[in-house]
Amino acid sequence: MFGFRAVQVGLPEVDFLRQNRIPYRFTLALEPGAALAADPLQLPLANQSVDLVALPHVLESHPNPHEVLREVERVLMPEGHVVISGFNTGSLWKIRQLFTFGKAGCPWDLKFIGLFRLRDWLRVLGFELNGGKFGCYAPPFAQRVWLDRFAFMEKAGARWWPIAGGIYVVRAVKRVHGMRIVTPAWRMERARRRALAAVPQKNYGSNRDIH
Repeated sequence: MFGFRAVQVGLPEVDFLRQNRIPYRFTLALEPGAALAADPLQLPLANQSVDLVALPHVLESHPNPHEVLREVERVLMPEGHVVISGFNTGSLWKIRQLFTFGKAGCPWDLKFIGLFRLRDWLRVLGFELNGGKFGCYAPPFAQRVWLDRFAFMEKAGARWWPIAGGIYVVRAVKRVHGMRIVTPAWRMERARRRALAAVPQKNYGSNRDIH
């Protein structure tokens, strides 16, 4: 994705924008390590000032996920993008969460958000989904030996049960109805000069052209 400004909200310890080509990138979170300390519910950014917002599992950990999306819509430029990662409610990871009791820690203490629910939230705010991918098809074992035994599920998951991955990543674009593409000033000036340029006309009464 291209643009001038990109912000990653949450999980500042992982640089999810490290391979992005946007020149000005920064992290925003309340956790230590973020370039800008702020609550995702109150982004200290101007309206329509960012081209890309990355939300790595932010909505599931925040008590007001829909309001966070509203803030993202506010700061995004028209045709700007938001990339959201979350835990799939139609996966083995959700089943694991249902059988988790007590203080199991992250991610089992998060509030998983279904993809269809997220899609509805985005549509209400004027976003349009234009990409996505599932991953993490193996059961969420804690021991390496069991993860190795079920590694075949990672290879077969995308083919046999593509929507059952434990993690989803979706991309949405902010659509603004009635938006007009502004023509650069140099193009407008060139068009104006062409319109005012003299057009040769043939004078059938003589052999000379009239300009």
